[in-house]
Amino acid sequence: MKKFYYIRLTIAGIILLLSILAVCGIFYPVKFLDVQFTPLLGRVICDFSLAALVLFLIVIAVTLIFGRIYCSTICPFGILQEFAAILFRKKENKPQKSFGFKYIIAALTFGVLIGGSAIAVRYIDPYTIFGSAVSCSVFGITVALTVLAIVFFKNRFFCTNICPAGAVLGLISKFSLFKIYLDNDMCVSCGLCAKNCPSGCINKDEKLVDNETCIKCLKCLGACKKGGVHYGIPPKVPVKFNIGRRNFIWTTAAFVMLGGALKAGVEIADKTMKKFRDIILPPGAVSENRMFNKCLNCNLCVENCPNKILTNADEKFPTVHIDYTKGEKFCKYDCNECSKVCPSGAIKKISLEEKQKTRIGMAAINSEKCSKCGICSFECPASAITRLSDGSVSLNGLKCIGCGKCKAACPTGAIDIFAVTEQKMI
Repeated sequence: MKKFYYIRLTIAGIILLLSILAVCGIFYPVKFLDVQFTPLLGRVICDFSLAALVLFLIVIAVTLIFGRIYCSTICPFGILQEFAAILFRKKENKPQKSFGFKYIIAALTFGVLIGGSAIAVRYIDPYTIFGSAVSCSVFGITVALTVLAIVFFKNRFFCTNICPAGAVLGLISKFSLFKIYLDNDMCVSCGLCAKNCPSGCINKDEKLVDNETCIKCLKCLGACKKGGVHYGIPPKVPVKFNIGRRNFIWTTAAFVMLGGALKAGVEIADKTMKKFRDIILPPGAVSENRMFNKCLNCNLCVENCPNKILTNADEKFPTVHIDYTKGEKFCKYDCNECSKVCPSGAIKKISLEEKQKTRIGMAAINSEKCSKCGICSFECPASAITRLSDGSVSLNGLKCIGCGKCKAACPTGAIDIFAVTEQKMI
C-alpha cells in the first residue's frame, strides 16, 4: 500500500516545485494556484465570478468525496510542512488533540473576508504565508519559519488546529464518502499507523480515526504491516449523535464570532483608507479601497511583473502597489501579466485591450523643466503627447493612462505621474 503514499507524495512534490517557480516568476503557464481555497473564496465574493464559483464548488466536492486531500496535495504551504517533517526525520508522531479554537479563528478570518476585507486573511491564510515567504517578505519568512518550528515539535499542528481553510475543509471532510478507517479484524493495535500519522488523528486503542483532522497523506496505509488500515468507504456502523458540551460551546462561539467578524469586515472595508493617498495601483485594481480590502499580499503579481515596478506592502501602502522608481520605471503597454496571475481577484482579470485603455494615473508636464527634446512624444504608447511646432509638447489628458513611459524617458525629470481616485476605461 506504500505505492499510494509515494504517488500522492510525488504529485505533491511537483505542485510544490511549480508553486515555488510560479511565485518566483520563473514558470507559470498553468494557473493552478487559482484553485487555492481562500483566493477562490475571495474571487467569488469580491467580483462574483462564475468560473471561480465552479472551481470553488469543485474543491468542496472533491473534499466531500475524498476528504482533506487538498491539504496534503494542493496546498503548497501544507506540502512544504510535509517535506520539512521529512527533512527533520521525525520517526514518531504523537497523538494530537483537536482544539475547538480553530473554529473561532476560521470564523473571524472568513467572516471579515465575507464582510468585505482580506485584512485578516493576509496574516494567517496558508497560501498567503507561502507566497509572502517565497517572495522574501519579512513577514512571510517570519511566519513560515515559526510554523516550520512547530512542525519540528508537533508536525502538522498548524494544519489541524490553526489554519482557517483547514478548519472548514475538516468539517466538510467529516462527511466525506472516502475515509481512513481501521479494520477491527485485521488491526492488532500495534500503533505503527498512529506513530506515522503527521496529524496525530489515529487512536490505536479504540481503533478510531478522526477524519476531520486527517489530511489524507496516506502515510498510514504503508505503515501497517497487517493491512489493517484502509482508505475507502467504511462499513456502516450505527453512530449516536452526540455533539458534546465542549464542541457545542465552541460551535456557538464560532457562530457568534462570525456575525461580529462580518460586521467588522464591512466597517474595515469602509473606514481604513483615510490615511492613504496618491497610490498608483496595477491596472484592474480599480481603487485604493478595493485593493486594500481584496489583496492577499501573496506577491505573485510582484514576482511575475516583467518590468518589476510592482512592490510589496510597505509603509506607504499595506498591499501591493506600483513604484515608478523601481525596475524599468514604467508599466509595460503590451503586458497584463499581473491581471492574469492574481488568484484572489484583487486585480481583475482584464484583457490586454482593456488594460491598454485603463487609466491608472495621470501624467503632468512641468514646462519650466521641459527641454523640448520631444522624447516623451515618441515614447508615449497611447499617443497622448504630441510635439508642437515650437518644440514644446502638449499632453492630451483624455488619452493618458498613466503608464509612466514618458516619465521614464524624460531626461530632465519634467514629468510626474499622479494617482487617480478610481481607475476607469478611457
